[in-house]
Amino acid sequence: MKSFQENRFTSCNTQSLTSTLIYCGLLTLASVSHAQEWTYWGGNKAFNRYSPADQIDAGNVQQLEIAWQRAAIDESITSAFPRLRVSGNLRGTPIYIGGVLYASNGLGLVEAFDPTSGDTLWVQDLDDNEAPMPRGSGSRGVELWQSGTDARLLSVRNGSMFALDPQTGEPITAFADSGRLNLVPEGAQTFSLTSSGPLVVNDVIIITGTVDGAGDSGTTWRGVQSEDVRGFDVRSGELLWTFHAVPREGEFGTETWGNDSWRDSGDLGSWCCLSADEELGYVYVPFTAPTAAYYGGHRPGDNLYSNSLVAIDVSTGERVWHFQMVHHDVWEYDNVGPPILGDIVVDGRPIKAVMQANKTGWVYVFDRVTGEPVWPIEEIPVPQSDVPGEQLSATQPFPTKPAPIATQGITQADIIDYPEIGQIARATVANFVIGPIFTPPTLISEEPGGTQGTLTLPGSWGSANWNTGAFDPDTGYYYGFTNDIPRVYRLEATEDPEAEMAYWSPNREAPYLDGIPLTKPPWGRITAIDMNRGEHIWQVANGDSLSDHPDLENLNLSNLGIASRPAALVTKTLLFIGEGSNNHGGTQPNMWGTAFRAYDKLTGDVLWSTDLPSGTTSSPMSYLHEGKQYIVVAVGSLGDPGQWVALALP
Repeated sequence: MKSFQENRFTSCNTQSLTSTLIYCGLLTLASVSHAQEWTYWGGNKAFNRYSPADQIDAGNVQQLEIAWQRAAIDESITSAFPRLRVSGNLRGTPIYIGGVLYASNGLGLVEAFDPTSGDTLWVQDLDDNEAPMPRGSGSRGVELWQSGTDARLLSVRNGSMFALDPQTGEPITAFADSGRLNLVPEGAQTFSLTSSGPLVVNDVIIITGTVDGAGDSGTTWRGVQSEDVRGFDVRSGELLWTFHAVPREGEFGTETWGNDSWRDSGDLGSWCCLSADEELGYVYVPFTAPTAAYYGGHRPGDNLYSNSLVAIDVSTGERVWHFQMVHHDVWEYDNVGPPILGDIVVDGRPIKAVMQANKTGWVYVFDRVTGEPVWPIEEIPVPQSDVPGEQLSATQPFPTKPAPIATQGITQADIIDYPEIGQIARATVANFVIGPIFTPPTLISEEPGGTQGTLTLPGSWGSANWNTGAFDPDTGYYYGFTNDIPRVYRLEATEDPEAEMAYWSPNREAPYLDGIPLTKPPWGRITAIDMNRGEHIWQVANGDSLSDHPDLENLNLSNLGIASRPAALVTKTLLFIGEGSNNHGGTQPNMWGTAFRAYDKLTGDVLWSTDLPSGTTSSPMSYLHEGKQYIVVAVGSLGDPGQWVALALP
């Protein structure tokens, strides 16, 4: 369908210098310096979310202004389909390679745009079968691969992977079926790329995603196909290997699924954020919780590879090493953030490290070559369940360093105690079971005064999610964002005669008191960790919320924090982070905001702040183009359209 894209190829005379040379065939992508590019949506394949660009610094950051804005979907599409509804959840972080920006738009189509103006260079064609209305959603990233003069831009949309010419957007016909590869596994009906994107390591494309409606961990249904990791040849699209997220018969790990429960427990996979060490040839894959995350009576055992970080050899698809952060998960404590690679020095010993945040609020640190923990991780006894049929692990792994970046568990001291509202909060909490981290879900009691479930921190929403983590190679500092919003783990018996399990988890939202959480602030915080020592350097609230609430406004409180999912950008001199959008699970007033700030990355002091058109929806990125540094961030909300906003000095 090209009728509305006839003018998508912009004249060579109208482009900036670098783009002109590339698009007019006078310069190749490889001949442009990579020193200050943004080559993967996480910054690079180490996923450190770091840019060495230093033009914007503490001395001039207050002069930042909007350089350009760009809608989530090019106007050539929205004008052709005026009734098209565009989501405010724009997930794509652009990459900047060879003087051009590329991103997955609000429909999942790839767009190329000029780094100076944001003007369109080209837009990927829609399928002919998408009339009368296009469908699809964007992913967080696209990937550009090049070998000599052969270059292709890879993206995933509507169950297919596409290989495009980065100069024109036309399909690479030598790849798969005329530039398109069907990703729906044999025996499945659907495939969706939950949020990450293709990653190419040593000419192998690694793909993760979900199949056949998997992902609703609170239901009683469990019979879905395994959400496996697959490797494809970057030139042909040929399937090279499959790593089973749930081990199959005869494979390592099946013994961790009692009663042969591996046969019908496929609802776990890697929903976000791969990283890779190309020199080692390893891809690092974080896995999520198992099927029906709140009741596991049907799956006795530790349940590999749920809640695990796995290093996979990309040449064979075989496991090199793994570590499971949570055994037999009943809290939905996923690894859904990026495994971040960085080189550190611990007690004088250089270590090639991988740092994996988990919803528990811990950041687990390993030697990425061997999988050995950098600091001891101890198996400590944890509370056990009284739910019939449940068999929890007697112990869970507790890292000795670094300290957690979020509140873990709930005691009476954690309950909000401000005048007036404190008494109500304590009376409300009395209806729930509270305790340390890994206190299990409890059955709802119908008896007078009976429990309404387990109230705990972190909740299943997770203290750390896809957004958490950035690493500064200059200082060895890791930056993590967490929210401290409790949730309720409650179970009740199923009444459906065809249910496959005895218990399920209904609504898990914790009560609010006129918009105020039950637990003490800050409800959102940023933590800087010196990974050479495993120690916290500073921790600050990420913005303010509810200070003007009638029950709080006269208490002279410090910043209370925004409990959302913003991602950080580290540069040579600064740390940038927004307040997050209400697209990411939180619609309460304290769970999103529009501010975007620059922090002193060594102290946590706020150096600059501005309000963007809406909350941040993806990772900020930065690049240096023709001597000028830009910062681009995606914004949007449940009520605002998605768009990219570029900031630069005047």
